[in-house]
Amino acid sequence: MVKKEINNELEYIEKVRKINEGKNLKYYILTMGCQLNENDSEKISGMIEQMGYTLSDDIMDSDLVIYNTCCVRENAEEKLFGKLGEVKKLKEARGTIIAIGGCMMQEKHIVDKIKKSYKYDIIFGTHTLHNFPKDLYNAIIENKKITDILDIDGEIIEGLPIKRNDSIRASVTIMNGCNNFCTYCIVPYVRGRERSRDPEDIIQEVKSLAEQGYKEITLLGQNVNSYMRVEREKGICNTKINSFAKLLRAVNEIEGIEKIRFISPHPKDFTDDVIEAIRDCSKVSKFIHLPLQSGNTRVLKAMNRVYTKDEYLKLVDKMKNMIPEIKFSTDIIVGFPGETDEEFEDTLDVVNKVKFEQIFMFIYSRRLGTPADKMEEQVPENIKHIRFDKLKNLYEELVVENNKEYINTIQKILVEGYSKTNANLLTGRTDTNKVVVFEGKSDLIGKIEDVEIISEHKWYLKGKLI
Repeated sequence: MVKKEINNELEYIEKVRKINEGKNLKYYILTMGCQLNENDSEKISGMIEQMGYTLSDDIMDSDLVIYNTCCVRENAEEKLFGKLGEVKKLKEARGTIIAIGGCMMQEKHIVDKIKKSYKYDIIFGTHTLHNFPKDLYNAIIENKKITDILDIDGEIIEGLPIKRNDSIRASVTIMNGCNNFCTYCIVPYVRGRERSRDPEDIIQEVKSLAEQGYKEITLLGQNVNSYMRVEREKGICNTKINSFAKLLRAVNEIEGIEKIRFISPHPKDFTDDVIEAIRDCSKVSKFIHLPLQSGNTRVLKAMNRVYTKDEYLKLVDKMKNMIPEIKFSTDIIVGFPGETDEEFEDTLDVVNKVKFEQIFMFIYSRRLGTPADKMEEQVPENIKHIRFDKLKNLYEELVVENNKEYINTIQKILVEGYSKTNANLLTGRTDTNKVVVFEGKSDLIGKIEDVEIISEHKWYLKGKLI
């Protein structure tokens, strides 16, 4: 565990705060991508607000604009460049500071394009987020463009301020980076190799969240169930909590936390001790995200997923046998290079067999710098969309089928607040992440209540308090 405590870097928070004192400055932040990016944005916001800025949802009324980018999908680039084009006039009109960070800033061709074609003040990478106060100070004082990017794997940074976006549910990063090198994925190149946080730091963060009244925790990482694996292999793991299974059990013991979720795991790392921990820990969700990506063994090999269709299905069966109430969500990529119609049918077959509660579906998009980008037999876009629609239709059929199983059951619901579509109804989620709406009073928000499901409406369930 290569860990760094923040000290000198954060002295710049006070320097910027003094510069901004009495100016009533506002900031706008746009987060693109996964929950890890969202967690990073909470840390960015925590630093920014300590520097004297207040959050605004109006970009045109902002003195500081931050784009926290993602590079997993091709349209993310188009979205960023579109946003940078729009904000050009804002910068010219009021001198707004433009900062761009996140995964996309670890790609040289993207940074080169921004420097050549767009207005900006600060570019920072995934490994230099903690330097943002210093970068902002230098951009203000020196009135020059700052580029702060590290190509090497970054250290685990502890002690950053954080502004949570929710008062009931919170995410906690347990590790950074990835060692899997799936051929379609850019993450190992922009987030670096696997580095696990010290379990004591994780436990302390979760305890602090419990003391603040948080009820649900999501443990985050590119591959959470390989937590501490690299450190064990290197012989630098000097802690009793030296695996993901042991971490789950430790977090499960923390008073005040009612629900524990985690994303994203890898099927190859679902060892028996992890499955047993999920089974034994009462707070750990029995709704597991188990990324499939493809149901065809040849395609899986081309993706470097290191499991076969049969091995995936056997893992599902093992988990169902050990945890009868378990349910699954998944990720699926449609139209990977070389995928045939017959191979795509294998994916549909797995979907039919597992009956996923939730599917995150993606049309394959080429990512410069990945092996898949160089593969021949790229699938035509129209074929990708035909397959995507076929998968989507099957999934929607399964949603209705799965929903019917909830009717007349009693579900424990963490009440999140009032429904965004009906201010008279409270809303929460089942353990399987299905939205439930029901009548109730505001004093139930933040509590776990028994709710009987009385009807299903495809994308949500309706219930009544017991």
